Amino acid sequence: MRIGAIEAGGTKFVCGIGNESGEIEDRISFPTEKPEQVMEQVISYFKVKKPEAIGIGTFGPIDIDRKSATFGSVTTTPKPGWSGYPFLDTLKREFHVPFGWDTDVNAAAYGEAVWGAAQGLDSCVYFTIGTGIGVGVYSEGRLVHGLVHPEGGHILPRRHPDDRYEGNCPYHGDCLEGMAAGPAIEKRWGVKGSELEANHPAWAMEAYYLGQAVTSAILMLSPKRVILGGGVMHQEQLLPMIRSEVSKNLNGYVSAAQLLSGMDDYIVLPGLGDNAGLCGSLALGLAAWENRDQQQ
Repeated sequence: MRIGAIEAGGTKFVCGIGNESGEIEDRISFPTEKPEQVMEQVISYFKVKKPEAIGIGTFGPIDIDRKSATFGSVTTTPKPGWSGYPFLDTLKREFHVPFGWDTDVNAAAYGEAVWGAAQGLDSCVYFTIGTGIGVGVYSEGRLVHGLVHPEGGHILPRRHPDDRYEGNCPYHGDCLEGMAAGPAIEKRWGVKGSELEANHPAWAMEAYYLGQAVTSAILMLSPKRVILGGGVMHQEQLLPMIRSEVSKNLNGYVSAAQLLSGMDDYIVLPGLGDNAGLCGSLALGLAAWENRDQQQ
């Protein structure tokens, strides 16, 4: 079986072909430019590969309401040319196959639930911390949607007492993304995070913000695992610092063994590594194929 997958990120698009076991057999990537340029490359790739279904996990915000006239569109993104762009309809005109459609972080959460660090569990929360911050939520065996979709990267954290940075989000200034995403680290300290030493004070501040976000997710959603992915999490010293912040924030309040003595197995890196997003999109495509009779 040939399932197409699109991981549409803020910096780059990754397209791939995989199978029903979650194995990626081929991939291609290119920069996230204006939609006409990007979609020409996407369409050319899949015309050759001929998938039986395609799953899309994309940057947002997006319209996920099937009853909406703009279902399948990107909505209020600041990315040039993408706001209001009919992403899904553009592909449906070219390929008459079932489509899965969701945010990139919901896709990653789903991939981790099907094949990764949350396999066998009926709930997890996935954070990606990179160019932006996004949160995907998988609960009671399904991805969470509502009025729109989770936008946990824009919650408003308590400011670190030593932080004088104004924040980088064009909508909210000092929301979580504005304070803790990769560009915020670079603008606050003057260099990319990858150039900072492991003992630089940037990482204690980063853990302070991300620890609040994870604590809030635990208290609000009670997931059975929390998964932290994205480029910023390549800093090996960061994960134990975040666990420590979460433990301090909870202060023993939630009586669960995973939080009291098993934090190392509860807050984890992606089991699928940097393939979480693409494998998640593959899982969306597979689910679309399995439920193809229900698609309009």
